[in-house]
Formats: sequence, structure tokens, C-alpha cells
Amino acid sequence: MLEQRIQQHFIDSADLKYQAGPLLEKPIAQAMQALLACVTSGGKILSCGAGVSSYLAAQFATQFVGRFERDRPELAALALQGDASDPAADTPGAADADRYARQVRALGQAGDVLLALSASGQAATVLAAVEAAHARDMTVIALLGNAGNAGGGTGGAVGRALRETDVLVCVPHERAARIQEVHLLTLHCFCDGVDAQLLGDQDTDSSLLSA
Repeated sequence: MLEQRIQQHFIDSADLKYQAGPLLEKPIAQAMQALLACVTSGGKILSCGAGVSSYLAAQFATQFVGRFERDRPELAALALQGDASDPAADTPGAADADRYARQVRALGQAGDVLLALSASGQAATVLAAVEAAHARDMTVIALLGNAGNAGGGTGGAVGRALRETDVLVCVPHERAARIQEVHLLTLHCFCDGVDAQLLGDQDTDSSLLSA
């Protein structure tokens, strides 16, 4: 019984990734281009996530500053500090909904990118961060989903707050765990794609970045 349940997790995760790939490849590629344009023009990435998605945001920043799979010079990224233990973190009723927005206002500048994650698309903290980023003339890349929401692939309140110049990557699913698994894969695509554009395919000389 337990083994069957485990197998079902793997099957469901693989099925969603297989189905979502063709739907998300274009916005993921657009997001890669936005990230590349930001860091090559001297900007930085501010990342944040609602609830446990804050750990994904921190992992992205760590791999962007350090390395993904290849050695390269550091790229500017910073994970904003949140409260993953707040049970209402990924809802409109999150405690201290302005926590990320304050950090965006303090650290963000025109030309920077806000990378924001919310499995529900309804997180008050992420919504406020997006609004603060717009006020700073920053581009927003939003990794969203429809966890707990009925119908549509708009990414909830956060998705509706995005501008035409922003990028929406919305996972078409209702279960947070599945959405976050695709978000993690998407972040890996971001890191790999930026590395490939900066360094070329494998075995390309990393001196391209030294300037």
C-alpha cells in the first residue's frame, strides 16, 4: 500500500511535467532572457517565495551567485527574508503581508528583476512585493500556480497584477506540492539557460565572462 502511494507520487509528478513542458517553454525562455539582460547590464535578481516556496527562492539565489553545474563568475542575486513557518503565508491573509515589499523598496532599483513564487497565486506577501517592484520600475518574473483555487491558469491575484513587460510561468495544477516540483525544475532551467547563453554549450571557455 505504501509503495503504491509512493509510486503514484512519482507518476503524478512526471505526468504534470510532461504535460506542462510545451505550455511553459515559451514563458520560461522569456524569463531566461529577462534574467540574462538584467545581470549583463549590471542589475540584480531579488527572489522571494510564499511559505515553503521561500526555500526555492533561496536555492535559486544560491545557485545564481555560486554555481549551477559549471564554474563561472558570480551573478548578482539575493533571496529576500520571509517566514516559511506562517501557515497562511501562501494566502491573502498572510501575517506581515508587507515583509517582502519593504525589502524590495529598500534594495530594488530600476532594471532589477523580482523573481516571485506562489503556488496559489494568492499570497499577500508576493502580491505586495510585485506592486513594490513595479513602483521601482523592475521587471517581475512570477512562478505561480492554482493551488486551492478553482479553474483558470491566470495565477490568481498575483498573476492579475502583472504587467505586459512581466513574465508569468503558471503551472496548471491545484496541488501545491506538484506545482512546487515544477517550479524547482523551472528554476533549474533558468540557471542552465543563463549559463548556456553566457558560457555556450558544455566545455566553452568561461573567460567570456571575465571583463
